[in-house]
Amino acid sequence: MGVIKVENIRVFAHHGCLKEETKIGSDYRVDLKIKADLQTSAKTDILSDTVDYVFLNRIVREEMQQPSHLLETVAKRIISSILKEDKTVKKVSVAVSKLNPPIGGDVEMVTIKMTEKRKN
Repeated sequence: MGVIKVENIRVFAHHGCLKEETKIGSDYRVDLKIKADLQTSAKTDILSDTVDYVFLNRIVREEMQQPSHLLETVAKRIISSILKEDKTVKKVSVAVSKLNPPIGGDVEMVTIKMTEKRKN
């Protein structure tokens, strides 16, 4: 088993419960942690034997472009898409952060984190 991390994926998107948030949009940060068997790819040195981080970045960007009220919904979509499209992934952790959230204070970001294991 091994871990692949793709960190600080920066995306501009339109999520939130307020009309202004979905209309204006804001900056987000997404961090992924993937658990998969990396032993084969370590031996073969072949991209198709591992989890391609270009693929992971694409999934994040696609799912972030679909507006949602809650970051939890976005995180769940990212997890579901990764598990559906890459059968070698055993576990996915995703953190979605809204930078400079409009919550009436000096807050750098709010973050939700979700993790899901593949069900046999």
